[in-house]
Amino acid sequence: MGSIETYTTNGGKRYRVRYRTPDRKQTDKRGFRTKRDAELFLASVEVSKARGEFVRPEDARETIGALGPSWLANQTHLKPSSFRPLEIAWRLHVEPVWGETRVSDVKHSAVQTWVTSMSSASATTVIRNYGVLASILDTAVKDRRILTNPARDVNLPRKKRKEHVYLTHEQVSDLALAAGDRSTLVLVLAYTGLRWGEAVGLRVKDVDFTRRRLNVTVNAVEVANVITVGTPKTHKRRSVPFPALLAPALRERCQGKDGDALVFATKHGTHERRWHNDHGWFPAAVKKAGIPSTTPHGLRHTAASLAVSAGANVKAVQRMLGHASAAMTLDVYADLFEDDLDVVAGRLDDGLARTVVGKMWAEAARNKDESR
Repeated sequence: MGSIETYTTNGGKRYRVRYRTPDRKQTDKRGFRTKRDAELFLASVEVSKARGEFVRPEDARETIGALGPSWLANQTHLKPSSFRPLEIAWRLHVEPVWGETRVSDVKHSAVQTWVTSMSSASATTVIRNYGVLASILDTAVKDRRILTNPARDVNLPRKKRKEHVYLTHEQVSDLALAAGDRSTLVLVLAYTGLRWGEAVGLRVKDVDFTRRRLNVTVNAVEVANVITVGTPKTHKRRSVPFPALLAPALRERCQGKDGDALVFATKHGTHERRWHNDHGWFPAAVKKAGIPSTTPHGLRHTAASLAVSAGANVKAVQRMLGHASAAMTLDVYADLFEDDLDVVAGRLDDGLARTVVGKMWAEAARNKDESR
């Protein structure tokens, strides 16, 4: 148990509380104006120690600016394309505002005000910036710097889902023709659903002409003008079928290359790069083809649409696109499966018609029509 002592200052008598931390180190806190305040503080210390909730004052004084870099350095599980947006969010939005703030001084209302002040930015940007601060404070809770995270349960903006653009077979054909020598790449994107990085990272040895499969094993992602080759987005390899009519064009792209060579390489043998304006080859091809505005990633939506219209079920579409689960596929492409409800209703109607009740209703309906 701690002790309470008095001492004199120019402002009068004050009280000092001496106590031991859970690791048996002696410390004190001074400045209490009344003995009751000192007793209440000492009691709260003993209760927090008993509950395992004790927070050392020096730990609570650590700033967000001091904790942020170490938190960022521990995000090694993220791919470069996921890590860079977090680094930018920390450097440009979180550290300038919260860097000098002690973790114990962060208030829920202040976090909400900060989130609201970013209303001019996109919902994705706001949520990412907030997520960095909240995650740093989560770590502070786990490290016993604070008891609870004051950033949680903040009202965040809702992301607005963009309308998917689904091209028809004819529109895909027009786009491929407009793309010139990149026509095969366009067709692969539209008929297999590969991500851009998966398509441009495809190697000759990944093309199985016997089974008509593209074995997706790598993903070439461009981050800060540097292309990094790693595993696919979900870290899972997959095998994606391609139409037989694509085989001759793919053979031509693979002809004379060794197994590790890129299928869709530039004339220098390097990865195709994304463009960062409206004057790249893909936007130009879209304009020339006269089709609805879309992107290479948008061709994934087209691939899903064409697969569903060809009779593919949600599990097949999930495997083709490399989604983590069928639930995710349904969430992203729920609109593509709306016609399935009509099919289900029709089959239920057929089943009901074969029952006694169904036959009675059908007979009653015929009698009613004949009496008119």
